[in-house]
Amino acid sequence: MLVAAVVGSGIMGDRLAGPNVAMALLANTIATGTALVALILAFGPISGAHLNPVVTLMDAWEGGIAWAEIPYYVAGQILGGIAGAVVAHLMFSVPAISVSHHARSGPAQVFSEFVATFGLVSVIWGCSRQRANAVAFAVGAYIMAAYWFTASTSFANPAVTIARCLSDTFAGIRPIDAPLFIFAQFLGGMSATLVFRWLVPGLRKRAAEVLVAHGAEQNP
Repeated sequence: MLVAAVVGSGIMGDRLAGPNVAMALLANTIATGTALVALILAFGPISGAHLNPVVTLMDAWEGGIAWAEIPYYVAGQILGGIAGAVVAHLMFSVPAISVSHHARSGPAQVFSEFVATFGLVSVIWGCSRQRANAVAFAVGAYIMAAYWFTASTSFANPAVTIARCLSDTFAGIRPIDAPLFIFAQFLGGMSATLVFRWLVPGLRKRAAEVLVAHGAEQNP
């Protein structure tokens, strides 16, 4: 659903805005950020709303999720992302799978992905420590802002990056550009986690509360 929102709103914005790229990006931004809030609120009590392999791996690194569960989470994230791209394409009558030709390359773009993901993981760790109920809104707001203050428009998610390689639309990215994006994303997530280990010595004790606490639906 997250990738369907990203790709679908990109197609809709591009069609309605015509040559006005800024308006297309604004539509893409609003749809992505608000969908992200809704999805985190919906799936947080079930799985922690791990829609992002970087978030999942950083949570495991801090002891919040078992390493044995990682392959299942990451497979679900990647396959779900690809399915979301296909769903968006079918809704807008474009080919179900189309390899993107949208160039997103160069040091500035790659560095932007490091910054975007560093900020995303920082927001998650910072809010989950004492304001777990606010994480959904903080993450949605941050991603909406990062669409505009990063040169890459803030993918900040390897699963989303892979899925967008298969979308030759406004939201796409060439497969050749994806590996450096993904490398920068993981590096940004690791850097943010290390910084927050220093800022918050008790971070490991709070790791299970990433996004929304796992099993929160069992609480009275």
